[in-house]
Amino acid sequence: MDCNLRKETVFETIPIRNDTIAAGRRHTVGLKSDGTVTAVGDNKYGQCNVNDWCHIVAVVAGNVHMATNTGNAHTVGLISDGTVTAVGWNKHDQCNVSNWSDIVTVAAGWCRTIGVKSDGLVVAVGRNNEGECNVSSWRDIVAVTAGDWHTVGLKVDGTVTAVGNNKYRQCSVNEWSSISAVSAGYLHTVGLRSDGTVVAVGRNNDGECNVSGWRDVVAVAAGSYHTVGLKSDGTLVAVGLNKHHQCDVSGWHDIRAISAGCAHTIGLKSDGTMVAVGNNDHGQCDVSGWCSIQH
Repeated sequence: MDCNLRKETVFETIPIRNDTIAAGRRHTVGLKSDGTVTAVGDNKYGQCNVNDWCHIVAVVAGNVHMATNTGNAHTVGLISDGTVTAVGWNKHDQCNVSNWSDIVTVAAGWCRTIGVKSDGLVVAVGRNNEGECNVSSWRDIVAVTAGDWHTVGLKVDGTVTAVGNNKYRQCSVNEWSSISAVSAGYLHTVGLRSDGTVVAVGRNNDGECNVSGWRDVVAVAAGSYHTVGLKSDGTLVAVGLNKHHQCDVSGWHDIRAISAGCAHTIGLKSDGTMVAVGNNDHGQCDVSGWCSIQH
C-alpha cells in the first residue's frame, strides 16, 4: 500500500461508530490512532497481514459460526480516500474490493463484503447463495452489518431492511423504527433504538436475543451466539452462549467501543488499550499489549 497517499476526510454517517476494533471468528483487528492497523490470531488465510496498511479510517472482520471449519476469515479496511482494501480468504471473491470508491462505511460477513457509498447506495461482493448480496436496490442507507447468511441495512430515517436467509426470522426487521445502530450475528439481528433500548430477532436458542430489558445502551455487538451491549457509563451487559466465557464482561469499565466475534468479545478502553475474553485458541484475545487504538 502507498503510504504517501494524501489523507482525506471521510465524513461520518453513522450515529455511533464501532469500527475501530473488529473481532472475527479467530482473529482480532485494531485501528491505531495513526491510521495503521494491527491484528492477532489465526492467520491461515493471511487475514492478519495488515501491517502495511495506512490511512485507514475503519476496520471490519469476517466472521462465521463455530460449526464451520472451512476457510472463513478476511479483514477489510476503509481508506481515508473512500477506497477499500481487503486480505484473507477469497474463495468467493469477498476480497475483490480494489475497484470500490466513494465508500463511507463497510461490513464483513461470512464470504462477503458490503460497502455503503456516500450517496446511500450499497455495493457487495462475495457469496450470494441466499441472496445476501442482493443490496443494489437499497437506498438511503447509512450503515450495514452482515451475519453468516443475511445482510442488514440501516436507513437514514431509522428504519431497517434485510436480505438473505430468514430461517429464524433474522430478517424480520421491517417494523423496526427509531434505530440508531444494527449488528448481525450468525442467525440473529440486534437493533439499538435511539432511546437506548435494544431489540432483537432471530435464533434465540442460547438466549442471544434476550435484550428487551436493556436500558441506557449506546452500542451493540452481535457475535455468533451471544450479544453484547455497551452502556453510557462505560460498563457492559451480555447475553447468550457463554461456553468460552465470552459473556464474562460484567467487570469491565471505561469502555468506549465493543466487538463480538464467534466466541470472543473485545473492548476498547478510553485510554486506547484493549480487553478481551472468550476463546483464545488462536491468540485472538492476546490484545493486552495493544495501545493507541483509535476511539
